[in-house]
Amino acid sequence: MNQSTNRPNTVPWPPIIFGGAIAAAVMLGYVYPLGGVLPVGIVVRIIGALLLLAGIGFDSAAMREMRRHRANILPHRAATALVTSGPFALSRNPIYLGNTLVLTGAALLFGSLWLLPAAAAAAVAVTELAIRREEAHLAAQFGEAWKAYAERTPRWIRLRF
Repeated sequence: MNQSTNRPNTVPWPPIIFGGAIAAAVMLGYVYPLGGVLPVGIVVRIIGALLLLAGIGFDSAAMREMRRHRANILPHRAATALVTSGPFALSRNPIYLGNTLVLTGAALLFGSLWLLPAAAAAAVAVTELAIRREEAHLAAQFGEAWKAYAERTPRWIRLRF
């Protein structure tokens, strides 16, 4: 069995990446503070709070749905189920989407400019270091079911207005 069918990653990249992004933003804030650069009026803070809460909601709902399907949640362990319901019907990666929304919301809520590029960098890094490998793993594990799911569900999210 090759790496993609055995397990997607040998390192649990996503928590390391998002935690590292937060740490980098905090350190950069101390070394090169950008206070006052990001407008943090009440409207921006409310938007930030809503994004942060939406992120927590995505994370919580996705973890609940994975538990309901008895699916492995650890990103460096083999998939045990293909979950396509709940938040997984909106995004193939609702936990990573939730984490990105939490960082973006915190940036707006607390006026931390460094968290905005940190959130974007974390999303790109997670895509390259984890999601692409996870997708290859899921394709190998679940074949046509994965292919059909991937065709109808966006990697991050599809916004419809």
